[in-house]
Amino acid sequence: MKDKTYSLLDQINVPCDLKEFSDDELINLASDIREYILDIISKTGGHLAAGLGTVELSVVLHYIYNTPVDKIIWDVGHQCYPHKILTGRKEELETIRKYKGISGFLKIDESEYDAFGAGHSSTSISAALGLCIARDLKKEKHKVIAVIGDGGMTAGMSYEALCHAGYLKKDILVILNDNEMSISPNVGALNKYLTKILSGKTLATIKEKSNELLSGENLIRRFIKNIKDNAQNILSPGHLFEEIGFSYFGPIDGHDIKSLKNILNNLKNKSGPTLLHVITKKGKGYKIAEKDPVRYHGVTPFDIKTGVSHKPKIKNVLTYTNIFSKWINHTAQDNKDFIAITPAMREGSGLVEFEENYPNRFFDVGIAEQHSVTLAAGLSVGGLKPIVAIYSTFLQRAYDQLIHDVNLQKLNVMFAIDRAGLVGADGETHHGIYDISFMRILPNIVLMTPSNENEMWKMLNTGLVYNGPSAIRYPRGNTNGNEIALTDDIIEIGKSLTVREGNKIALLVFGELIKNVIDIAEQLSLTLIDMRFAKPLDTKRINELAESHQYFITIEDNVITGGAGSSINEHINNNGLKINITNIGIPDRIISHGSQDELYKEIGLDKKSLEIKINEIYNLISENKKVMD
Repeated sequence: MKDKTYSLLDQINVPCDLKEFSDDELINLASDIREYILDIISKTGGHLAAGLGTVELSVVLHYIYNTPVDKIIWDVGHQCYPHKILTGRKEELETIRKYKGISGFLKIDESEYDAFGAGHSSTSISAALGLCIARDLKKEKHKVIAVIGDGGMTAGMSYEALCHAGYLKKDILVILNDNEMSISPNVGALNKYLTKILSGKTLATIKEKSNELLSGENLIRRFIKNIKDNAQNILSPGHLFEEIGFSYFGPIDGHDIKSLKNILNNLKNKSGPTLLHVITKKGKGYKIAEKDPVRYHGVTPFDIKTGVSHKPKIKNVLTYTNIFSKWINHTAQDNKDFIAITPAMREGSGLVEFEENYPNRFFDVGIAEQHSVTLAAGLSVGGLKPIVAIYSTFLQRAYDQLIHDVNLQKLNVMFAIDRAGLVGADGETHHGIYDISFMRILPNIVLMTPSNENEMWKMLNTGLVYNGPSAIRYPRGNTNGNEIALTDDIIEIGKSLTVREGNKIALLVFGELIKNVIDIAEQLSLTLIDMRFAKPLDTKRINELAESHQYFITIEDNVITGGAGSSINEHINNNGLKINITNIGIPDRIISHGSQDELYKEIGLDKKSLEIKINEIYNLISENKKVMD
């Protein structure tokens, strides 16, 4: 698939191939890697800007350290493309995020060089510390390096891990890859020189001797401590890290290979908790991405010269995210008390326009899912109506807060849960397939599953006026293309919708998958119910259907285990209803990456597979009736 050959990159199959390269060759290799990523990703799509920003860092890390014996733990994985290229997956890059291809994130079972799997943010330091403890208990000798972005550093988990590592005084290197903060004026030649000194043996010795002196007579102790503290504050912007037990070095230019080599060579021989602060630029080397790193964070195939996507635009078809964005801006005009909150998902959750229109009512809290939920709880107690816009997979991270801070107190908080169901190329770490299971067990929550854009609009209205915890889960991707009625209508809590009346089998569908069974319901004259609510269930309608039908089939894009179908099973068993039932949903296994269509076909939730399965049950019922007759 690649358009050209790369003289230096073609020599690299595994990281040890780097060891013979000169500094100038490493610099040219970095250019090769950057061009290669652009060449491939412009055709395949994938994450772009973050990886372009970590090329030099990836090259130097694999040059200095003996991987995979030494362990590099990457945070999130958006930045891992250069790492994959250098670790034997260069030719496979063209399959990245594709069905049966390599993952867009880190996976232990994909490569021995992927020391820890990562799809969510802020896990690298905790995982790296765990590897350090294991190493020391087993009396092994290798280095452990955690690479984390400045965004990942906004999460509390990162600081929990840093504090623990500082307390244990483990031999760990944390590299803070800062690609958002601008390089301050002191980050130049002088700062490089100071950082080189800071990382060397001389200053380390001075620090050790000063610490020895600090244990002496009180007057001398106070004098030396004052000098040491003042010097530290002048020389290092990393006072916070020093305070929790880390030696801080930097900031340095993360694109300067020679400086990176010198510093990391020094730090390789240093023991104890160490943090190196590097400054990089997202989209580095591709001017279009440098100017707009948010847009080029994740891309579909595009023209390198113009940056324009090759993806054909579908006119007049909105995504479910667009519907939420349209609704929240429309509704905010007449509802002054509701607040929008998101954990670093402003663009992805459709809140850009809302922030522009209502800046005082919008809060992007960064990668801090737990905080976003408890912040919403506090806002609710304060008399406001907070709406937390969050991806299904990220809500998992705030489950305790959802239970403890919102649900147990019956607070008036609304959750707009995007990316429910299978998300596609991001794979198993990002599928939103567990939310019904972990939310329906909560006593006070109302959980809605829209089947189309107008149902979603009414459910959002319903959540807004409902006085208590509510959630609307909706999928990634396009709606059915229907015109939206900008109505104030709400839905009766727990009320299902009968799409068509039939006989024998009742199809009880939760969410958008209803579109895949409309035709088969018509063909076989089956009853089709849009359940609307995963909680509370429309038990009255279920009871009626159990009296008039022979069989229930539940359908959902959540895991079958503990899902919406399971709640109907429980109702049937607890109330002695005489009805057979089959639950169709996400099977009890890990679903990898690929397009949404490919994945739904693989697990039998596409239109054709559902029709086959329903036909089989219908035929079985008909045969059994003949036998009984």
